[in-house]
Amino acid sequence: MVDWSAIAIVFSVYAAAVVIPGPNFVAVTHKAVAGRRSDALALVAGIVTVNLFWATCAILGIGMVFAIFPWLAVGVRLAGAAYLIWFGLRLVVSARATPSGARHPTKAPLFRAAFLQGIATNIANPKSIAFYAAVFSSAVPTHVSMPTFFAMLATVGASATCWYGAVALVLSHTVIATAYRRAKAWIDLTCGGLMIALGIRQALR
Repeated sequence: MVDWSAIAIVFSVYAAAVVIPGPNFVAVTHKAVAGRRSDALALVAGIVTVNLFWATCAILGIGMVFAIFPWLAVGVRLAGAAYLIWFGLRLVVSARATPSGARHPTKAPLFRAAFLQGIATNIANPKSIAFYAAVFSSAVPTHVSMPTFFAMLATVGASATCWYGAVALVLSHTVIATAYRRAKAWIDLTCGGLMIALGIRQALR
């Protein structure tokens, strides 16, 4: 039997957290305006996949693991911060590249790369790790039935897909993509700077 009260708590907690801009939002935004719509959606799929992974870990007790092994939490946090800084630096360095008339060469097989980028961005996202290890895990009942477990995962997956998917679809519109090409340097510098700032902030916490 599904515990609908637990599902409601999970939805309210996750919905409030997912709309707060962070590394995932920045990555989706940049991919949507700079890449093809299919690549932006592939990146969203990668992010959703990792959300389901972290939600599973939280339900099974990842918060307890980090409490027993605090050095593991520190290691994950620093590794995530390093990735965000690296990714931000890549955007800053490429900010001055001259945008072409098309978004990407049609021969470039970017769908798989975008999916893997979504996984890498979210698996190293300190915001996601901290949320699932602390807030999400504390909102989940200690023992849940299998139907409730899968309903929780479905709630997380649907919420993440709807939010990031909507961002990707809206920002990948032709008009917005054209505006991006006109202001590529500033947008890349802004996104790169945000990633670097988020990484430094996380490393110094």
